[in-house]
Amino acid sequence: MSAKKWIVKLTLDERKELLCIVNTGTAPAYKIKHANILLKADQGEYGENWTDVTIAEAYHCQFNTVFNVRKRFVEEGLERALGRKNRKNYTRKLNGHQEAQLALLASSVPPEGYSKWTIVLLAEKMVQLGFVQDVSPSTIQRTLKKMNLSPIR
Repeated sequence: MSAKKWIVKLTLDERKELLCIVNTGTAPAYKIKHANILLKADQGEYGENWTDVTIAEAYHCQFNTVFNVRKRFVEEGLERALGRKNRKNYTRKLNGHQEAQLALLASSVPPEGYSKWTIVLLAEKMVQLGFVQDVSPSTIQRTLKKMNLSPIR
């Protein structure tokens, strides 16, 4: 097996901060887990230098989680290693006005020949009325679920 590429060497201050997070137990669970991972992966003077497999087994997480926390620590620093991975390029499909239009539409009388609105009908009608340029039925379904609405009358 090859040598680790992302070597964690904590300073005394970093160790104190991580131990504080672990011992107080008031941080989110993922942050406590990441702190424990860094403490066990530490190859510095006071570190325990556990293998990634041992850490993953001890903290009931995936090997990749250990690897990614170590890598983020080396590349981006302690705060980023304690946090979660950034979600890139996330944009809302419908804005507040469009959601309001969808809610009104879903609670209106369905089109002629239909006894109820379907997700597909709602998506098509949103485009037809010019509220959106295009929208998928799954976006309509997620939005209705988020608003606790059902297209069924």
